[in-house]
Amino acid sequence: MWYNTDYNLSDKIYFLLFTNEVAAIVLISCNEKDTQNIGYYIGQRVKAGDIILLYGDLGSGKTVLTRGIAKGAGVESRVTSPTFIIMNQYPGNCPIFHFDLYRLSDSEELYDLDFEDYLYGDGIAIVEWPEKMAELLPKEYLKVTINKLEDDDNKRIIKISSYGEKYESYKEVFKGYESTCR
Repeated sequence: MWYNTDYNLSDKIYFLLFTNEVAAIVLISCNEKDTQNIGYYIGQRVKAGDIILLYGDLGSGKTVLTRGIAKGAGVESRVTSPTFIIMNQYPGNCPIFHFDLYRLSDSEELYDLDFEDYLYGDGIAIVEWPEKMAELLPKEYLKVTINKLEDDDNKRIIKISSYGEKYESYKEVFKGYESTCR
């Protein structure tokens, strides 16, 4: 596992985890509402040109987190998983391009979608299953990893890591964050 097992996670709302590469914020989500609220915190800070990569197993809560990000960024429409259509676009404070790359068999397919135009364009790019991007992985991005807690199917460990100077300010986003976990 990527987290320090010396911590009693049930007693922590969040803590910083330092690795060789980056400092990460680790949050515990107790339910879907918590996960969406964490996304909302992120969404209030996003701006045009931001790239958020979401890692996690099927059913871990990537689309739920995206709903929160979208709401925080001013999206009023319903946010759904673009699993079968690859991308959904949502109008908000600036456009959000929500990608789900799960069904791609090869990163070459992304060139047919003009993926880089969306990734580096004037909107906010949120990518589920970025493992499928391979060589298209950007140099700077916000990485969010969601894992189910082994002893409770409703709880999630959400690790947020910033890659590149552009995303350093996200470390401050969760100061004062209050989880509904009790």
